[in-house]
Amino acid sequence: MLHWFFAGLALALGGGPVGESGTTGPALAEQSNDQAYTGEPQTPTGKFTTATEVRPILTATKPDWVAVREFNGQDLLYFTQILSWRCGLVGLHYGVNGGEMRAWDMPPCLTDTAQPNAIRAEDGLPYVAFGPGHVQSVQVEIIYDDLTRDSAHYERSDVLMP
Repeated sequence: MLHWFFAGLALALGGGPVGESGTTGPALAEQSNDQAYTGEPQTPTGKFTTATEVRPILTATKPDWVAVREFNGQDLLYFTQILSWRCGLVGLHYGVNGGEMRAWDMPPCLTDTAQPNAIRAEDGLPYVAFGPGHVQSVQVEIIYDDLTRDSAHYERSDVLMP
């Protein structure tokens, strides 16, 4: 049901442009400051695979882009919300506690399926693990496939899961 809400929201808002360490985990990649991204066509597909389609959803859900969970003596930093709409993105970077921004190695968009943004088991875990109590703040930057960017800063208390 929530999926249909976001689909309606995306259509209603139209999706115009928006301005603007000690980790472990399977989805880490070093960020290169000279990393080049290539823009993609913005023809709406109805499958939420372009910036035009996913920007309204990611903008509306910005407070939920990340979450921190204390589990088994670790801090787990989740990116599930962003990864669920990754098909309209070309980049995701994050920094913890004011540290160096790191690139997340996003799984491919499943364009030949009914659910191109689905997160599969073989795509790896949607989180990065840190030592207990490590994550105090998180900075996130996403790069849409039209090459516009958006970012957010989160304090632990704002994204800590109960």
